[in-house]
Amino acid sequence: MSWTEDVRERYSRGGLAGRLTPRGGLAVVVVDLQNGFTDPTCGPGFNLDEVVQGTRLLVDMARDADVPVVFTTIAFPEGADLVWLDKMPVLRELRAGSSWQEIDSRLDASRGEAVVVKQTASAFAGTDLADRLAAAGVGTVLICGATTSGCVRASAVDACAADLAVYVVEGCVGDREPGPHGAALLDLDAKYADVIGLEAALELVGSKS
Repeated sequence: MSWTEDVRERYSRGGLAGRLTPRGGLAVVVVDLQNGFTDPTCGPGFNLDEVVQGTRLLVDMARDADVPVVFTTIAFPEGADLVWLDKMPVLRELRAGSSWQEIDSRLDASRGEAVVVKQTASAFAGTDLADRLAAAGVGTVLICGATTSGCVRASAVDACAADLAVYVVEGCVGDREPGPHGAALLDLDAKYADVIGLEAALELVGSKS
């Protein structure tokens, strides 16, 4: 038995890792698949090609099913003085108004879909995302994006805190290193979200059409 299987078994015996049931309307939240993360020539960037490809499949099905899609992007104004920037100074490259702020063109976000600009890890902290979802009658979110251990995790935790049923799509999230990626998925699945594959996510979206 691998260490992850052992942890899952012990968590399950301890009353963690329950399974969720979708509730209310559905939305897809795409966290920070902006040029600054998907282009390795930018300081925060790394190879997210497979994540982008999987996410494009999911958002296209969502569009066909009239399921709302919301994108988030990180952008800082000139001279921003934030603790997060002290911890991760590389993020200063994500300047407001620069091309690094723009959503990766492979996702075709130019359809009038909401793009929420944020300056924290969570898609919910300091933004109007929770209000947008509530106004649309959303009770369930599918989360894609990067990074699994950072902004995806923070967004999933805050979505759970907002009493949303959260599904993190494993084939549509990525991280710089496999260790933090795997650990984040394990912990999210135990405490805050269901981690599901892309096929299951597509089926969930298809059920709304």
